[in-house]
Amino acid sequence: MERYLGILAAVSAFVIWGFLPIFWKGLTTVPALEVLCHRMAWSLFFTGGVVLLCGRGRILLAELQSLRTVISLTVSSLLLAINWLIYIWAVNSGYIIETSLGFFISPLINVFFGFLFFGERLRKTQCGALFFAALGVLFLTFYYGAFPWIALTLSLCFAVYGVIHKKVEVAALDALGIETMVLFFPALLYLLYGGYVGQSHFLSEGVPVTLLLIGTGFVTSLPLLLFGVAAQRLPLSTLGLVQYLAPSIALCLGIYLYNEPFPLERSVGFMLIWFGIFLYIGENFYRKWQVKQRILV
Repeated sequence: MERYLGILAAVSAFVIWGFLPIFWKGLTTVPALEVLCHRMAWSLFFTGGVVLLCGRGRILLAELQSLRTVISLTVSSLLLAINWLIYIWAVNSGYIIETSLGFFISPLINVFFGFLFFGERLRKTQCGALFFAALGVLFLTFYYGAFPWIALTLSLCFAVYGVIHKKVEVAALDALGIETMVLFFPALLYLLYGGYVGQSHFLSEGVPVTLLLIGTGFVTSLPLLLFGVAAQRLPLSTLGLVQYLAPSIALCLGIYLYNEPFPLERSVGFMLIWFGIFLYIGENFYRKWQVKQRILV
């Protein structure tokens, strides 16, 4: 039952993340840093409401007494802020395809981090998958002529975030509550300063933009909460497999909805990475088939 709950939570989280570019495109008139601060501030209201409804207020306060927990979740919240800022800026600057590349690479980095931090065995096929992913990044860098820094930064931030959540023995909702508390105060100060100097876009860009800014808390906290539930119930390898939903959706949005360029040279780099992904997925299915055959015998 726990495993099925984890899979359901993971699928829901990555589908929401896959379609998020459509939401951020509605905020192109607002600077990315201001959108980020609204995202951080409103997330606390949504998450805090869920914490109170679930009756976990005292538990969250108790978790705050652990210095190790506070430090770990402060680091994870900073990683989130970096990830969010780059992602919002990239989507609204016409780099949805590169953000999808970051999410394609991230599962393979999860595999490597599972080996590095949790002693998960790195098999030959997984080594091959990582090799082709690295080859794809190098091709995009030297042949296509642009180092994919957006993709690599997004994937590394999110992979390290997953490692921290795997190591911290705190319930997903409590962890998210602490993270949003850490991010809330600097975000609020920035927004108050922007309002004071007359540079705030809140209420001044019309009702749709204002509602979208308020909604950043919901679209941020819900998938993160679902991801936290999944991360504590699934191995990193399984979580990485489900994670392909988000970049696949985002890639289709970038190409077919927003008409971002996807020339042959770029597609070759992607295909090298996809080949690594197919190796990884195929090996997983083969091992599960072997296990079933042994059980039947």
